Amino acid sequence: MTRLLVTEAALGYAEKVVCDNVSVAVPDRAFTVIVGPNACGKSTLLKSLTRLLTPSSGSVVLDGNALHRLPTRQVAKEIGLLPQGPVAPDGIRVVDLVSRGRYPHQGMFRPWSPEDETAVADALDAAGVRHLSGRLVDELSGGQRQRVWLAVALAQQTPILLLDEPTTYLDLNHQIELLELCRQLNREEGTTLVAVLHDLNQAARYADHIIAMQAGAVVAAGTPDEVITESLLAEVFGLDARVITDPESASPLVVPRWRH
Repeated sequence: MTRLLVTEAALGYAEKVVCDNVSVAVPDRAFTVIVGPNACGKSTLLKSLTRLLTPSSGSVVLDGNALHRLPTRQVAKEIGLLPQGPVAPDGIRVVDLVSRGRYPHQGMFRPWSPEDETAVADALDAAGVRHLSGRLVDELSGGQRQRVWLAVALAQQTPILLLDEPTTYLDLNHQIELLELCRQLNREEGTTLVAVLHDLNQAARYADHIIAMQAGAVVAAGTPDEVITESLLAEVFGLDARVITDPESASPLVVPRWRH
C-alpha cells in the first residue's frame, strides 16, 4: 500500500524537463532514501512529492488525489519538508522559527494551544536544539541551523516527512544522530520518511527502501540488498567497488577499489 505515488511524470523547471516518465511508489511507514550522482534528478523528484513542482504530464497523487490540487493547509498537515538551503527571516529566534511549524494546525477558531507548545518543545528536544531556543538563527553555525530546520519540520507533526540532503553541514557524529532520529521516528511513530542522501553506506544502513536514479530516470528500487550491488555502482556511479556485509548492521557496505 502507498499513499504517495508518482506515475509516468515529467518533472522540471520552466521549459527544462529533468525527469521524464518517472514512476515511484513511496512505501508507507518506511524509510526511503533516494540516491544517485549529482544532477540526476533526486531533488527534483523530492520536490514533486511536496507540490513545489507540478508535473507537466503524468501525476503525483496523495491518497488518490492529485497533490497540486489539494488545499495548501491540507497538504501541510500530511507532508513535512526539510529543504536544501532554507533561509530564515532576519532577526528571528530559534523558538519562534520552530513555532512556525505549527502553522498548518492554526486557524481563526484554533489559536495557539498547550498542544502546540508541547509539539514545539518536543521538536526542539528531538533535534537537540532546546539549548539554542533563545538564540537568533542568524548567529548559528551551518550545522546548528540545519538541526533547527529539522525541528521546524518535526513541529509540523506530519505522517510523511521529506528531507532533501539533511546531513549537509553536519559533522559525522551529528549525521549519525540525525539518521538515528529518522529511524526512531519511523520505527516508533510510523512516520513515512523520504530522504535524499549522497552517502551510499548511510543509505544502505538506515533505509528500508532505496530508489537509485541516473540522468532523470529511476534505474532501480528495492531493499538495500537489492539496489546496492557492484553492478549498479558501476552503471550508475561509474564506481569500481566491492560490496561486502557491514559487520555492525548486516547491510551492504561499499568499499571502493584502489585506483592505481
